[in-house]
Amino acid sequence: MDIQCLGFDTSNYTTSAAVFGGGRADNRGKLLTVPEGALGLRQSDALFQHVKRLHLMVEQLRADGVIGNISAVGASTRPREVEGSYMPCFLVGEGEGRVLAAALGVPFYPCSHQQGHVAAAAWSSGREDLLDKPHLAWHLSGGTTELLRVEPEGHSVRAEVIGGTSDIAAGQLIDRTGVLLGLPFPAGKALDALYPEADAALDFRVKLNGLVFSLSGMENQVKALAEKGEKPANIARFALDTIIGVVIRATREAQKRWPGLPVLCSGGVASNRQLRAAMGKACGAVFSQPQYSTDNALGVAILTHRALERGVRA
Repeated sequence: MDIQCLGFDTSNYTTSAAVFGGGRADNRGKLLTVPEGALGLRQSDALFQHVKRLHLMVEQLRADGVIGNISAVGASTRPREVEGSYMPCFLVGEGEGRVLAAALGVPFYPCSHQQGHVAAAAWSSGREDLLDKPHLAWHLSGGTTELLRVEPEGHSVRAEVIGGTSDIAAGQLIDRTGVLLGLPFPAGKALDALYPEADAALDFRVKLNGLVFSLSGMENQVKALAEKGEKPANIARFALDTIIGVVIRATREAQKRWPGLPVLCSGGVASNRQLRAAMGKACGAVFSQPQYSTDNALGVAILTHRALERGVRA
């Protein structure tokens, strides 16, 4: 008999619930509302919105005929699978997940937000096999730009940070560039749409120190271009090209150190069309489907399903 699992993810960007198993893989999510001109939310505001919205995601799944007999519930309970990783907004998904599991008399399985991203990327790219073998992975999002060395661990994965940014994340640079240009937050889709309108390819080479790089200087470069009256599309391309360039260089260096390991890309920034094309060509990287690149609960539901299938004790 097929088993069906329900997953919750309440990140600092999106409220989401997903079902996986029983022939279904469905995610329902809603971006948190950010005031115009703001660059994010306080944790208290994010938590409040999750409390008001999470049940609506489940109601959508039910109304669409997606939810059947739930065999287990899972939730992301922290940003990463490391000691001390904590963010209050994840308490909503964990709390409601544990209550629902107790009411249904089914197991509850926690995971990290990052593990969920990796699982969603692997499954939606048609490479679920990567969850059972070592690989390299990028977690590129509004709050994280980390290059990971991933190894299987039980039903899930263990990720070691081997590179990435030393300061602001790629998604933060994109969002700050977008807000500077008067675009809505988060700004990834808007910058992606502006990119083809650029008529100049401006160049800035970020210094790579091993596998680590800094993007804070890029923010100053973007502000300087805006003050000079540079065309918004050119600024958008400048920001994206710089991020893509340094990500490719770091990936190639990691491939030299760990030859033969596949490269998987996840996180909201990984939905960028230019990044997907460039990384695929330069590094053979595989990507999550765009709808599962951004924050979602599907990866959580996938890991919950794997735990139940393998008889992991909750």
